Amino acid sequence: MTKYKALIGLEMHCEISETNTKVFSSAENSYKDVPNSNIRPVDMAFPGTLPVVNKEAVKMALKASMILNCKQPEYMYFERKNYYYPDLPKGYQITQETKPAPVGIYGSLEYECKGEKRVAVINNLHLEEDAASTDHYSSYSTIDYNRAGVPLLELVTEPCFHSADEAVAFLETMRSIYQYAGISEADSRKGQIRCDVNVSIMDEDLDESDINNWGTKIEIKNVNSFGGVRDAINYEIDRQIELKESGEYDKMEQQTRRWDEDSLSTIYMRSKVDAIDYKYFVEPNIPKYKISKEWLEEIRKSIPELASERKTKYIEKYGLSDYDATIIVKDKLVSDYYEEVIKLGGNPKKASNWLTSVILGHLNKYDLEINEIYLTPKMLFDIMKMVDDGKISSKQSKDVLYKCLSDCKEPQVIVDELGLKQVGDEDTIRPLVIEILDAHLDLIEEYRKGRNVFDFFVGQVMKATRGQANPSLTAKIIKEEIEKR
Repeated sequence: MTKYKALIGLEMHCEISETNTKVFSSAENSYKDVPNSNIRPVDMAFPGTLPVVNKEAVKMALKASMILNCKQPEYMYFERKNYYYPDLPKGYQITQETKPAPVGIYGSLEYECKGEKRVAVINNLHLEEDAASTDHYSSYSTIDYNRAGVPLLELVTEPCFHSADEAVAFLETMRSIYQYAGISEADSRKGQIRCDVNVSIMDEDLDESDINNWGTKIEIKNVNSFGGVRDAINYEIDRQIELKESGEYDKMEQQTRRWDEDSLSTIYMRSKVDAIDYKYFVEPNIPKYKISKEWLEEIRKSIPELASERKTKYIEKYGLSDYDATIIVKDKLVSDYYEEVIKLGGNPKKASNWLTSVILGHLNKYDLEINEIYLTPKMLFDIMKMVDDGKISSKQSKDVLYKCLSDCKEPQVIVDELGLKQVGDEDTIRPLVIEILDAHLDLIEEYRKGRNVFDFFVGQVMKATRGQANPSLTAKIIKEEIEKR
């Protein structure tokens, strides 16, 4: 049976959320639940209104371009992309095309997929205004113009991915970059990330570098989640292979489809045999302007430590495993939380254990973000310090943490309320040990014969002290008293 190779290209749209205003108007750049409550005349294309470029949005776009190892333009241009759609008030979109160059061209980005390094090839990155959002109902549609004019970055890759796993791994890396670089929240729940996916297949043994060997490209529009991207790609690959095996593939025309979440399938929208002529031309109301080398250098210096750099630091400096480091850096809020605990003086490995084994489990169970819980980095550090100082046991520390989360009280308050106090006084523990050993002389002989009864003795001391005896001190005293007999 012939084997096939998939060629997958992505067009990732991400709203720049970290600016005060929209890209060409003074309307606030923020997510609003109330429809049409965050608009200005420019957003609605009222006659006589003129766009004004948001410099901060351009700065964010250039920063993303640098991170993606793209080439930045000498001059900044904007263009009109002319087409009619109800969610586009002006009848055109202010955007950027490759000629003149957009904010970034010909870049590359290294990312990880299943523990292996991959390199994505970037065609271009451009800055544009977002359209309004349309909601379709059974017999009517509504338009919310709050999103109109929000600064939007569109990232276009070459067809350099060969599986859904690779494509999603790249998208997750990009989301991380946008978040760590302070460009966007990149929250798909707020519609800040959307993706178009291009999929084709070819015989596995043919030369991929020869575009004549590529199959017919199918575009899947506006997939709104990474899970949807994975499912859409896998479905489309299977669909195209089925057409290939049945001899129908060569008859298939280039087309646009949409991903349907209900049927978990791609559905035909329109043919792309004839390319749409958008009649691009330079936006006459925004003069071109030169991007100085000094400004570019200033932007480059403002790029913060990204997830990949933090991961390397966590492994090489803090001694974390690759798995734990990956888990922590995946969410910037979690990584920031971890960084704060370390700054306070927390042990990196112990802090990692708390995060990955306890706190993230709590977040997943209750579907929370780490900034939504009561437990602050300082509180976690305080709990860790209580254990290190011998004030509470490791077991008690988990009780304190969970009680802190549920009751929203400071760790010390919980310790006082529960009467938790680790007994670390040798004068208190030794008499208990002697008493327990005297009551189990037969087990001492069994211990000397090699039977594992040591934990029994420790358990008896813990029972007598209601779990408050210091475990390591208890074990030390038990060994000393057995050796004396």
